[in-house]
Amino acid sequence: MLAKITSKNQLTLPKSITAAVGPAEYFDVEARNGQIVLTPVRIQRGDAVRAKLAELDLSEQDIADAVDWARSTPLSDKPAK
Repeated sequence: MLAKITSKNQLTLPKSITAAVGPAEYFDVEARNGQIVLTPVRIQRGDAVRAKLAELDLSEQDIADAVDWARSTPLSDKPAK
């Protein structure tokens, strides 16, 4: 399926493609092996994030402590994913 890029680097995706991946306002874009790859990204709203934090029983201080730890710890000392 063809899509044309405009002089302003805008690209209109065919409706059949967007229908196949579901509604998405944002896409992660990367170049892979000479191809442009678009991956839909679901941006969580703040209230959804707060609900998840409450579900996990995490406080704002827990998050602040985790950020401080991540910023102060060398990458080699951090556990692998």
